[in-house]
Amino acid sequence: AQQRLQRRIKQAQLTTTASLADIDFQVARGLSKSKFLELAQGQWLHQHLQLIIVGPTGVGKTFLASVLADAFCQQGHSVRYFRTADLLLELKLAKADGSFPKWKRQLAAFNLLILDDWLRDPLLQEQARDLLDLLDERYRKAACLFATQLPVPQWHQQIQDPTLADAMLDRIVHDALRLSLKGESMRKLTSSVQPDATEYAIA
Repeated sequence: AQQRLQRRIKQAQLTTTASLADIDFQVARGLSKSKFLELAQGQWLHQHLQLIIVGPTGVGKTFLASVLADAFCQQGHSVRYFRTADLLLELKLAKADGSFPKWKRQLAAFNLLILDDWLRDPLLQEQARDLLDLLDERYRKAACLFATQLPVPQWHQQIQDPTLADAMLDRIVHDALRLSLKGESMRKLTSSVQPDATEYAIA
């Protein structure tokens, strides 16, 4: 069982390793411990919903996404993490060498797909079309987590093609839970205390 767990965690390719025990809820603002633990239980995962984590840079979006990923790996779910820019690059390469259909099916099989830095950069029409293709493959069959600095009302303007933007947002936002974070960058706050301090403001 431990080997299977380690395999799932490795397969997730997380850039940050964190668990529920690493969260200091004493500095949390606006989100109770019980509410976050409820998210970590994964009912939304079983319902194939989306989770959108929104907040300024450094506030703990990637950390919280990694905590949830770890919890779901512990529960036996398959997870895959991408920075959105890296996903778009892999997507482009897969289309170039003809492996896109197979690659898309592989990604569709994960119980949770995490897209970090979502819409940090504007999406070109072809990128939006390919991402929509991927989201369609997973729609109401598997869950996605989007971590982003951009509030949802600003998403549309980051997607060049308005029709594709409408379709993409319809698939993401309609079934989405939202977690809004605020506060100063925790990297900045903790750097003056100790290098490895782990405190995250959640609100």
